[in-house]
Amino acid sequence: MMKEPEPWTPNSGASAKGMRHAPAAVRNRDAILAVLREALPSSGLVLEIASGSGEHAIHFAAALPELNWQPTDFDPDALASIAARQVQAALPNLSAPLLLDAMAQEWPIAHADALLCINMIHISPWEATLGLLRGSGAVLRAGGLLYLYGPYIRSQIETAPSNLAFDASLKARDPDWGVRRLEDVVEAARMQGLVLDSIVEMPANNLSLLLRRR
Repeated sequence: MMKEPEPWTPNSGASAKGMRHAPAAVRNRDAILAVLREALPSSGLVLEIASGSGEHAIHFAAALPELNWQPTDFDPDALASIAARQVQAALPNLSAPLLLDAMAQEWPIAHADALLCINMIHISPWEATLGLLRGSGAVLRAGGLLYLYGPYIRSQIETAPSNLAFDASLKARDPDWGVRRLEDVVEAARMQGLVLDSIVEMPANNLSLLLRRR
């Protein structure tokens, strides 16, 4: 019997190569898929930034066979996990992962019809968010979707105690991490030609942000 992949989070320090398991990905994948079914184009290339364990990429590529899925990550352990899952799944519309640093001035993909980034913004420096938005503005065509998922702090709306505790725990791990203010992300996106199209409330006090390239 195949050994179950070990639970994993970015920067966990795990050294063994191979498939990783992110419990949150299993919990949220169907809720995210329901939003993506309505928001993604009927065909084209979806570029996923910070694909992590690769579990989302497998799930979405299998459920949306008309779309070509390109996973990426900057973490070598994540790239190994994604590659192992991609080979095992053998889906014709799922490409091998690419090394992509969101903060890099040039990305390995020049154009995409949609971009997806799940649970990266709060576990990376703010400069990574700015790089993500800059790169998205560069590679998306007019009307292209940038989908962001995760927890946010919103002005005029009380933040859930669980998100406040999560924010404190993130900052204790790394002072450059933390739950971001929604308004800061939306304004930074606007500066890159990306406008907020809609916000979808998600389980466990998370949000889906749908932004469109002008």
